[in-house]
Parts: sequence; structure tokens; C-alpha cells
Amino acid sequence: MSDDWDTVTKIGSKVTGGASQRETVVRGKAALNAAQRSGNIIGTEKKFATGNPASKSGVEGQRLTKVDRSDDIVPVQKVNPEIGAAIRDRRSKDPYKMTQAELAKKVNAQANDIKTLESGQAIKNQALLNKVARVLKISPKTGKALDEEPAKGSSSKK
Repeated sequence: MSDDWDTVTKIGSKVTGGASQRETVVRGKAALNAAQRSGNIIGTEKKFATGNPASKSGVEGQRLTKVDRSDDIVPVQKVNPEIGAAIRDRRSKDPYKMTQAELAKKVNAQANDIKTLESGQAIKNQALLNKVARVLKISPKTGKALDEEPAKGSSSKK
């Protein structure tokens, strides 16, 4: 008998009820040899995993293993310089005119974060980008002004 965890060896009859011997699970080589000498019926069955999702290795783990095995260095995603320029331009125009420190205070961030965001050197932080875009009323994806676009579905009924 191999000591692998995937199989179970049972000793006894498959017939239920009556005076027959009950099935037992063998837990060692000595018990298996004793059963073979006594002439009992021996069967080996494959164990199957239960429905417990914690015991299964998920897809995420497989992806991380693949990333670990790759030799490629994945570059960190940076903010598009066009968006940084749009933030800088919008911040310097009249209804939104403010310093980097004032904008940082409004979005609850550091002034240095706004500086790196405007220069395009910042690591992409979508939460910060969304906050800045909301304050300056620009699109966080394109950097275009949202309040200069004509309102959709507006009609001039009097």
C-alpha cells in the first residue's frame, strides 16, 4: 500500500446488514497485511475533495503563481501626462483658480501628490484622480472639462 493521501483502503463486505463484517478504514501497513492474511475483501477507493472552497486553490492563486514565475518586470501604471496638463490648466483658470496646496486640502491629499499628478509622474491612484476631477469638474479619464459641454436632452420650452 502506498502512503498517498488520495486513496482509502477499506476492509470488509460491501453487503449491508446481517451478520457480515462492517467496513473499516485501514490506517497502516500492518492492518492491511493482517486483513489480507485473514481473507477479508479489500477494496481501494479514490478520495474526493469536499465542497469547501477554502481547501481549493483559487484562480487568483494560480494567477499570482504565474506572475511569480515570469521574469518580466511589469512597469507601474502612471497617470497620463495629458490628464496632468488638463488638471494644471483647469486649476489655473478663473472659476477654479487655486494653488496646489488649496486643491490638495479640498481633496484631502498632500500638496506633493497634486504636484506629481500634474507632472504625470504619479503612480495612477484612481481615487485621488476622481476626487480632483470632481473638484475641478473634469473627466478623470480624458481630462476634458465637463461643464463646457452642452447639456444632454435640454430643450428650450417656454
